[in-house]
Amino acid sequence: MTYRQARWARGECLEPLVFELSRAGRKGVSLHPEVPARIKIPDNLTRRSLELPELSEPQVVRHYTRLSQMNYGVDLVFYPIGSCTMKYNPKVCDELAGAEEAACIHPHQAEETVQGALELMYRLERYLAEIAGVSRVCLQPSAGAHGELLGMLLVRAYHKSKGESRTEVIVPDSAHGTNFASAAMAGFNVIIVPSNNRGRVDLKALRAAVSEKTAALMLTNPNTLGLFEDEISEIAKTVHTAGGLLYYDGANMNGILGKVRPGDMGFDIVHFNLHKTFSTPHGGGGPGAGPVGVVRKLEKFLPGPVVEYDRRRKRYYLDYNRPKSIGKIRSFYGNFGVLVKAYTYLLMMGKEGLEEVAETAVLNANYIMRKMADVGGFEVKFNGPCKHEVVFSAEPLKRETGVTARDVAKRLLDYGMHAPTYYFPPIVPEALMVEPTETETKEELDRFVAAMDEIAEEARLSPEKLRAAPTATAIGRLDEVKASREPILSWKMYRKLAK
Repeated sequence: MTYRQARWARGECLEPLVFELSRAGRKGVSLHPEVPARIKIPDNLTRRSLELPELSEPQVVRHYTRLSQMNYGVDLVFYPIGSCTMKYNPKVCDELAGAEEAACIHPHQAEETVQGALELMYRLERYLAEIAGVSRVCLQPSAGAHGELLGMLLVRAYHKSKGESRTEVIVPDSAHGTNFASAAMAGFNVIIVPSNNRGRVDLKALRAAVSEKTAALMLTNPNTLGLFEDEISEIAKTVHTAGGLLYYDGANMNGILGKVRPGDMGFDIVHFNLHKTFSTPHGGGGPGAGPVGVVRKLEKFLPGPVVEYDRRRKRYYLDYNRPKSIGKIRSFYGNFGVLVKAYTYLLMMGKEGLEEVAETAVLNANYIMRKMADVGGFEVKFNGPCKHEVVFSAEPLKRETGVTARDVAKRLLDYGMHAPTYYFPPIVPEALMVEPTETETKEELDRFVAAMDEIAEEARLSPEKLRAAPTATAIGRLDEVKASREPILSWKMYRKLAK
């Protein structure tokens, strides 16, 4: 009996690996030996053996049902992780994306047989362009970071078309980590500018950083501290005067929908996280969608094909004639199911609904910020109204009790809520980043604040309880560094390490 099996046998709720349940000779399905194969697979392509667990059908069903019951999700619990917008999304969007008309079409079908799909993409692109204040949008990227990479490739293509060799991309110290990676992957040197004592971009430092080498500034607004960059007009002027472009990281767009458009702020390139802002449940590795919008001077560089409408023939078509394009960023035309969900969501919400999303998200975040002011041990480093999220520091609690932000986050799991983002952004010591989103009720926000208050009291009375948390979950505290650097990704790897 393995260590994991022993814990499971003692009722410690640790589900064994499916291979550990295996017993030789058990079968979940039996096919008649004379059932003909639909496809004749060449002998040189067939496996001689296949290492799969041997279980009965009830064992398989019970195993995966138990795993599903262990899972945390926004349909089950409050999920306040900052910068990731884990809000509840309407199930009708999932239902329509799963409809046969959407799920069973093929990208190789003739255009005349998929006019509805092309029309949906055509209209979605124009809705997103209007929301962002840009000229055209590419729907291809599979995620926000993928959209960032496309944005940086567009920056590179634009400067190359002008005969310029610009090598630097400026990124604030509070930025999402993918910003730094995307710029570097596109071949740029990353220049970091600090935040000022108000938690915004230090304009003086930015002016000192820009030069003839500056290709772009990557920025999200509101920023990762949940604060609006109120000097955005001067920031845009500074970068544009130097000949650079402004790239908008759309991860935080939930806080400005219908209120202000990135294009109107001066941004030249904008990415959207459809899987955060416009209805696709976020998490689990995908699928996502990170469309990228651009101002008119950058349209010609967008990946092809783009969906166009022939008014004379009254039909939609895919335009591949794009000689200045940087080339495709992914196969086919994007994650179509995600596009269907976003389109459905936009039609449901309308202009007034999107404005209400931003208003309620901002209201909820500020409500939590004000209520947490009465909870000892936490502080907000940068005062003033926040937008869709708020960043607390658990530094006072750590000084008083030795309990860290990580301990607090882990203990919150025992209260039936997902942990907020912690230790990000790194410019805030012992950071806890909370984004309640617009879909949570006042009662749920009050429950969160009450839990944080109880946890702070526990830290003073029984700090060891927090250091041992979580204790009410299927698995206790993990060695996160080891799990990241030495992941066990297969049964063979696990078996090798268990010997």
